[in-house]
Amino acid sequence: MPLRPLSDPPTIRVTVVRDRTAESRPTGGFLDLSRVDLRVRYADGAESAPFAYDFTTRKALDAVVIAAHFTEAGVRHVYLRSAVRPPCALRAIPPSHTGSLWELPAGLVEPGEDPAQAAARELGEELGFSADAQAMRPLGPWAFPAPGVIGERHVFFAVEVDPTVRATPTEDGSALERGAAILALPVHDALAHCRSGAIRDSKTELGLRRLAEEP
Repeated sequence: MPLRPLSDPPTIRVTVVRDRTAESRPTGGFLDLSRVDLRVRYADGAESAPFAYDFTTRKALDAVVIAAHFTEAGVRHVYLRSAVRPPCALRAIPPSHTGSLWELPAGLVEPGEDPAQAAARELGEELGFSADAQAMRPLGPWAFPAPGVIGERHVFFAVEVDPTVRATPTEDGSALERGAAILALPVHDALAHCRSGAIRDSKTELGLRRLAEEP
């Protein structure tokens, strides 16, 4: 079967209106910066000299990643959604990037929220499907996406959906969710696009590989 082509995500440009870095505190925003001095104690009892280390945290620290799939003509398909990521669009070194990516739907787990409940909520916000938390099937163990920078976990779920009942996504009201595109394609095609570089989001590739490994 020929590889289904992957179109470019919608062109959504990110521009800096005002740089507030110099006047901002390291805490109180979407991300909080911790700037600490650490000491390492090794297995043999030796200790390092103190050294500086920066890391980030946030109130809603963990995130869910959802592989919403269906089978058509014996082939498993999966939904992807476009997203614009300002840190990628504003890279200061080559290679430059538009910041627009194809991704599996994902979102933050709010404080006190069960990850499966978060996945069900994000499924409606980002794809327009309604499902209970009980329908969310764990898709392998959770993983740290950027452990040198933040202690965020990614918790992976799979859920089978019916394409004929997909409604308009409710979204979360943020400017970055508006104007997104949604598509479904065979899982093996999506993985081929990961290998070619057309899909460059690492959580998406990991979720797709786990979905493809399922019987």
